[in-house]
Amino acid sequence: MARTPVTVIGMGMMGRALAAAFMNAGHPTTIWNRTPGKAQALVEAGASEAPTVDAAVAAAPLVIVCVRDYGAARELLAPAEAALSGRVLVNLTSGASDEARVMADWAAERGAGYLDGAIMMTPPGIGAPETVILYGGSPSLYETHEKTLGVLGGGTTLISSDVGLPAVYDVALLGIMWATFNGFMHAAALMGTEKVAATDFLPMATDWLKGVASFLTTYAHQIDEDSYAAEDATLETQIPPVRHLIHESRIRGIDATMAEYTEQLLTEAISRGHALDSYARIIDHFRTPSA
Repeated sequence: MARTPVTVIGMGMMGRALAAAFMNAGHPTTIWNRTPGKAQALVEAGASEAPTVDAAVAAAPLVIVCVRDYGAARELLAPAEAALSGRVLVNLTSGASDEARVMADWAAERGAGYLDGAIMMTPPGIGAPETVILYGGSPSLYETHEKTLGVLGGGTTLISSDVGLPAVYDVALLGIMWATFNGFMHAAALMGTEKVAATDFLPMATDWLKGVASFLTTYAHQIDEDSYAAEDATLETQIPPVRHLIHESRIRGIDATMAEYTEQLLTEAISRGHALDSYARIIDHFRTPSA
């Protein structure tokens, strides 16, 4: 079967991975980068390198852009505005929800269909069955190109007709990732003061995280229902162990900022009369941080 031709604009690590995935799936692939010759290996493998961005856009009905930011995307595509008409622009550039909505309007003004996506994977994972890419935009537009976009990852999903929502998922999930990384780094530093290697501590940490994750189901329901009865531990019972963590960190010369912040969240909620609530009550702080 004939495969939909695609163009990939932006030959950074992610852009090259996207182009390679399309090529591996048999899609005629045109590439373009502001600096020529950055993806010579792709050209040698059969990709067509367009001489100009205008030629790159004109080469395929589906145009993928993955560059530094939304401003750079518009700047690079500006010389090809006329060629965008009648094509579908898929923006896989990272950014914020308001930027995605502005970009969608920009594309519509130039006669292009628009999908915005958030890639929840690093370049080496592009094309893998477990790779998640979240899209926002017209359901009919997505359905037309779902099979083609699906070669980039088995978890390719349209989550909303709102082009801005994937960006919100992106930063929310990254926030969880960074918080987890920081928690592990702090724990590894703490254990390191007792000469416990990070690799020796790792199995216990990963098993612990599985248990911690099990609480999220209960907390998610409590948040949605706005009901925070403690089924595991009350906020007031969590104050002493947090203070133990702060003390242990300080006497070992380990930064205690994260633990101190947790203590602040707990004491703030307790001062509002929520001593007997579950940890899910802490969401109030993030909803009204200045209160």
